[in-house]
Formats: sequence, structure tokens, C-alpha cells
Amino acid sequence: MHAVIHPVTDAPSLVAAQTRLLVSLAVATVDHGPLRPAAVARGPPTGLGLVSPAPNEGSLEFAARLAGLLGAVLLRLLEAAVIAFEMAWDTWWALVLGFTITGAVQEFVSEDRLTDYLGDDGWREVGYGALFGASSSSCSFSAVATTRSLFTKGASAAASLGAFQFASTDLVLELALVVTLLLGWQFAAAEIVGGLVAVAVLAVVYRRFVPQSWIERARAHARALQEIECATCGMAADPTDEETVAAEFDGERRHFCCGGCRNAYDPSTDREPVTAGPELLSGDRWASATANAIREWDMLWRDVVLGFAIAGLLAAFVPTAWWTAVFGVGAEGSVLRLVSNVVLGAVVGVVTFLCSVGNVPFAVVLWQNGVSFGGVLAFIFADLVILPLVRTYRRYYGTRMAAVIAVAFFLAAVVAGLVVELVFGALGLVPPAGATGGTVSGTYTALFNVVAVPIFAVQVYVALEPEQRVRLGNRLAPHIAGIIIRTQQFLERIAYALEDRGLK
Repeated sequence: MHAVIHPVTDAPSLVAAQTRLLVSLAVATVDHGPLRPAAVARGPPTGLGLVSPAPNEGSLEFAARLAGLLGAVLLRLLEAAVIAFEMAWDTWWALVLGFTITGAVQEFVSEDRLTDYLGDDGWREVGYGALFGASSSSCSFSAVATTRSLFTKGASAAASLGAFQFASTDLVLELALVVTLLLGWQFAAAEIVGGLVAVAVLAVVYRRFVPQSWIERARAHARALQEIECATCGMAADPTDEETVAAEFDGERRHFCCGGCRNAYDPSTDREPVTAGPELLSGDRWASATANAIREWDMLWRDVVLGFAIAGLLAAFVPTAWWTAVFGVGAEGSVLRLVSNVVLGAVVGVVTFLCSVGNVPFAVVLWQNGVSFGGVLAFIFADLVILPLVRTYRRYYGTRMAAVIAVAFFLAAVVAGLVVELVFGALGLVPPAGATGGTVSGTYTALFNVVAVPIFAVQVYVALEPEQRVRLGNRLAPHIAGIIIRTQQFLERIAYALEDRGLK
């Protein structure tokens, strides 16, 4: 399916061949004299009656090469756009489904109820943390804010800072679906197994190696932190920041960290979630769940789009030799190669600044350029150690606990990558190097995407304010009417043409 994704050094690339041909033709055109105008061949006469020498042919050749290079870059950019679009097309319906389920869970699962299950650091509480996290938000920043709330209300560090926060970004449904579609079912299975391993590593770190006094001091720091939080995502919303938006709701002033969170906010969602009873079938509740899904889109769409764009650019521009130089440490199959790939994969995950779902297209490029199975998984799992989140940990819990959290997540990503590499390799479940996708056929992908479009459109419409719906309807009505009229005219022409041929 992703045969178009290839390094620029691969000879079979049709686009690369066309680019080289374009450059060659440009240079050849400049080099051949007969193609130049006569005025270029001779210079103007000098005062001595002599003809000046021809202009510097080197400058013309340089201009031609520069034009060819520009054409090659433009073709590469086009190739990158095609690759990014293919990935987005393959995963569109999965993202709509995943965010829809996430929005419903947020509406019907109580945060206070979660805290009751996460108070201790035993394995049962860690398991609950992983389960609740996997059913929660996939936005890294939203997950960090929710984790802080659970931690300040009394949840243990192992169950909240470890299991819940990791699972809420790396064990969620939409991530599993995107991994399945772009990388294959083996990677999806490894993501689940490796995620459980990472949760266990985090639990051991917090239970055995982090003093309880450190944890209590971090909890006190989080509780004492007096800052205005975004009413939508829970992140800091400094009133002096130019991006902070303030609004009045029922006489109460609320702040939002950005305009997107303000647009996604629905005052009706500020109520206790329900897990049973008639309200589960309430249209108002499901409208709130839809608003939650759109809020997830609003917080994540930039990361998702950026992930696809970066993956396309890397696939089109970066040659295989570069990846080999970075990840080719040690002999093939050696312990050094195994460990270095996992560690480097996690390091690359730290510097990408993308969320877990946005990392997957990048992971496809890594896998197709020789990075090991475990290295790709470590890269995906390292999304909770990106620098913006580390700064947030420091603000919430203090410098020392922020360092503990960052080291714990990095160690969990590395260990999980090593374990899945060894286990899946021993079981023969590692797919052929570079093989991706193919889990859902193109026909089913197109069908699912067609179904997902109206679902997403309805979600957007429901999440809009009444006056916004009216404005949208007024704008769309003439276009929809025009489409209907043109369709009717087209059908009438077909009917008349059939009648002229004696068909009714």
C-alpha cells in the first residue's frame, strides 16, 4: 500500500527518475549552442571593430542547474504531499472512531470515581490506572492535566503518574487503530504488549526507587500551585498571556489557554458524569459527548497534521544512507545494534515534539529505513518525554519530581522496546523489514472514510453554538441548492438524450 514511500536513493522511484530527467534536459538545453538565440552567441562590437567574447557560459549553466534543482525540490515536495495524504486517507476513519469513543468515555466516567480506585500503589490499583487511562483521552497535554487532578486528589504516583498517564496516551484505541493501518497488526500487538511492560516498569520505579517523601512533596507542590487553569483542557491559562481567552458563563468568568479550547468549551459539560440510569440514553448527554470528541480534535489536529507532513518530507527528502549512519551502530543482529536502536528511537521520540498519534506516520518512515522493530516502538512510547511536557511536569510537581517522571518514562520506553524486540523476534512475529500496512483493503478504507465524513460533519454541527449553526446554514444553503439544481439539470439532459435515442 505504501509502495510510494521510499528513500530518495532508491532507483525504482518514478518521481526520482523524472526529476533526474528534468535536470538532465535542462542542462543539455543550455549546453547545446543551436538552441541559444543568435544574440547570445556574439557580443556587441567594440570600439576597435572587434567582436566581444560571448557571455560567460558558466553562468548560463549555473542558472540551468539551479532551475533543475528547484524543479527537483518541487517534485519532492509534491511526492511528500502525496505520501502524507495517503497516510491521512488510510487513518481518517480510525481517528473519527477513536475520538468519538474518547468523547463518550469522558462524558460518562467520573474523575472522582477513578480516584477511589487509584489510592494505593498495589498492582491492582496500577491495573486500574492502566485500564482507565486506556479508556481516556489520547491528547498528551490533556492526559497530563487529568493525571495532575487525580494525583492531587490522592491517587498514588504509581497508579496516576505512571500507569494512568502512560496508558492515556499510548494504549488508547485510536493509536492502536492507526498503528494497525499504517504499520500492521504485529506492531499493534507489540504496542499493547510493550505498553503493559512499560506500565510495569513505571510501577516498579515509583514503588521501589522513589522515596515516599518525594512523592508527598510533589503532591503538596501540585496542590499549592495557584494558577488559573483552562476550563477545557486543564492546562495553565495565564491571564497576562496574549493567547489566553476569557469569557463569561452564567455570571462566572472562565479562562482558556487558546481560542481552540474556547470554541470547544460547552458549559453544559460541567456536570457529574453518569455510568448508569436513563441519562445514558439522554440526547443531551450524547451531545456533550460529541462536544468532547470535537474538543479532542481541536487539541490534537495540529499534532496529527504535523506528523503526516513531517513523515512525508522525511520519506521524500532524507536518503537511506543518513538513517543507516544514525541507526547502523553495531553489526546486524548484535546486542549493540539492538540496544542502540531502541535507545536512539526513544531519543528521536523525545525531540519530535509530537503526540502519540502524530508519531505513527514518522514511525512508518523509521521502519522503512531500517530502524529495528523495538526501536520503532520505543520511538512511539517516548512521546511523554518531549520538552514541553517536561516543563509542565516541573511546573506541576517541582524540578526533582519532573526529573523522576522524565527518566521513568524514558526508561519505560527503552525497556518496552527491548522486550517486544526479543519476545516477538523469538515468536517469529516481527514482520519483514520495511513491510507496512495492508491490514484493511483499499475498498474497505474508502467505505469507512465515506461513512466517517457525515459522522464527523454531524459532530461538528452539534458542537457549534446555535448562532454559529445559523450562520453556517446561511452560508451553505446557496451552495447546496446550486448542487441540487445542477444535478437535476444533468439528469434531465440524460433523460432527453435517452429519449432522442428511442429509450424511455
